[in-house]
Amino acid sequence: MILETIIIVVYTIALLLIFMYALAQLNLLFNYLSSKKNNTSCETFNLSNPAEIPFVTIQLPVYNEMYVMERLLDNIAEIDYPKNKLEIQVLDDSTDETVETTKNQIAKLKAKGLDIQHITRTNRQGFKAGALKEGLKTAKGDFIAIFDADFLPKKDWLKRTIPYFKDNNIGVVQTRWGHINRNFSVLTKIQAFALDAHFTLEQVGRNSKGHFINFNGTAGVWRKTCIIDAGNWEGDTLTEDLDLSYRAQLKNWKFKYLEDVETPAELPVAISAARSQQFRWNKGGAENFKKMLWKVLKNKNISAKTKAHGLLHLLNSTMFLNILIVAVLSIPMLYIKNEYTHLKAYFFVMSFFIISTVIFFVCYWIMYRRMYGGGIKNFMNYIGMFFVFFSIAMGFSLHNSIAVLEGHLGKKSEFVRTPKFNISTIKDGWKNNKYLKKTISINVIFEGALMLYFAFGMYSAFVVGDQGGDFGLFPFHLMLFLGFGYVFFKSLTSKI
Repeated sequence: MILETIIIVVYTIALLLIFMYALAQLNLLFNYLSSKKNNTSCETFNLSNPAEIPFVTIQLPVYNEMYVMERLLDNIAEIDYPKNKLEIQVLDDSTDETVETTKNQIAKLKAKGLDIQHITRTNRQGFKAGALKEGLKTAKGDFIAIFDADFLPKKDWLKRTIPYFKDNNIGVVQTRWGHINRNFSVLTKIQAFALDAHFTLEQVGRNSKGHFINFNGTAGVWRKTCIIDAGNWEGDTLTEDLDLSYRAQLKNWKFKYLEDVETPAELPVAISAARSQQFRWNKGGAENFKKMLWKVLKNKNISAKTKAHGLLHLLNSTMFLNILIVAVLSIPMLYIKNEYTHLKAYFFVMSFFIISTVIFFVCYWIMYRRMYGGGIKNFMNYIGMFFVFFSIAMGFSLHNSIAVLEGHLGKKSEFVRTPKFNISTIKDGWKNNKYLKKTISINVIFEGALMLYFAFGMYSAFVVGDQGGDFGLFPFHLMLFLGFGYVFFKSLTSKI
C-alpha cells in the first residue's frame, strides 16, 4: 500500500497545481473582460509636431538567417518614421555566407539614405542578449525597437507604439503577434491557438490590473534608460526577455501592452523547429523562476495578488511537468481505484478537478470568439481545435518537462535559435532548410513508448472493475495517445 499511497499523493498534488493554474487563468479572463469596459486614454506624443518626435533605434538580432534576411531588411526599410530620427542596427552574429549578403544589402539601403549599421561580433557570448547589449553601447535612440528575423512590422508600427512613451513611467510597449502562416498545417494552427491565448487573455489580463507581464523578445519597444536601470541584458537564462522584464517591473517600470497593434510573423512549420523553440521557452521560464522567486516575494512595492500572478506566470512552463505526472500516473490510478473500493469517496472528490479542463475550455472559447466571432459553426470549429490543441500540447509534455527539469536543476545549455523558413518563397522546399536538425533525438523514442503506454490505458478501461469496465479516463487516454502519436510520427517523418 506504500507505493499506492505515494502514487495517490503525487497525483493529487499535480492535479491541485493544475487547478490553481486554471483558477489563475479564470481570474485573467475576468480581468480581460473588464478591461474591455474600462478603456482609458492616456497622454501620448504628438508625432505631427517635429519637436516631440523622439529618436528611435531599431535592433535586428540575427544569426544565420539565409531564408528571411532579405525580406526582413526590405520590410524594415519601409517603416514610416522621419529618417533623421531613425537608426537601424543589424546585430549580426552569423557564421555562414549570410554575413556577406547582408553586408551587400545594407550597403544598398545606406545608399538610399537609411541610417543602418551592420554590427558583427567575433563570438556569440551571451547569444541574443549579448548581441542586444553590444548594440546598446552605440545606439543613438532614446527608444529601442526589437524585431526577430521572421517579423514583418507594418509601415505605421512606430507611429502606433512610440507615442505611449510620453508617460515617463512606461519602460516597454509590447504588441500582439500575428501569424502569416497560421493555416499552413495542423502544427501551425495549434501554435497560433496557444499564442493567441497568451497575447489576448494573459497579456491583457495581467497588464490591465498592473500585474507583471513580459516583453516577448520581439515586436516591442524599450525605453533605453529602462534597460540600463534594470541592469541591462543578461545571458544567464534562455529567455533573456522574461528576465529583463521582471527586473524592470521590480524597479517600478510600467509596461504597456497593445492588443490592437498586430505584428505579423511566421510560425515554425517543421516540428524540429517548434521543439527547439518550445524547449528554449520552457527551460528559460524555469530558469527565471529560480532567478526571480525571492526577488518577487521580497519586493514590498507590489501587492500579494501581483506576486501570486507573477509566480504562476514564471511557473507557466512547469505546468507541462504536472500534466505529464498526471498522465503517467492516471493508468495506475485506474487500477488503484478499482482495487481499493474504500477509496471511492476520494475518487469522487478528485473527479471535481475535471473543472480545470472546463475552465480552460471557457477561457479559450471567449478568446477564440473575440477573434473569429460566435455562432454554431465557429463553436463547432472551436471544439475540434480545442481537442486537437490539448492533445498535441500533451504530446509535447515529455519534451517540455525535460526542458523544465533542466531549468530548475540549473543545467546550462546553448541558446538554440529557431530556424526560419520564408514559406511564401520556398513553399515545399522548406524541408531542405540547411539549418534543420537531421538526427533523431532519443526523446522521440520515449514519446513513441508513451503512445503505446496510453494505448494500454485505453485497453485498461475495458478490463478493470467488475461492472464491465471503467471509461472515466478513456477520453483523457485517447487524447494522450493521439498527442504522443502525432509528435512521435511527425518527428520521425521530419527527421529531426
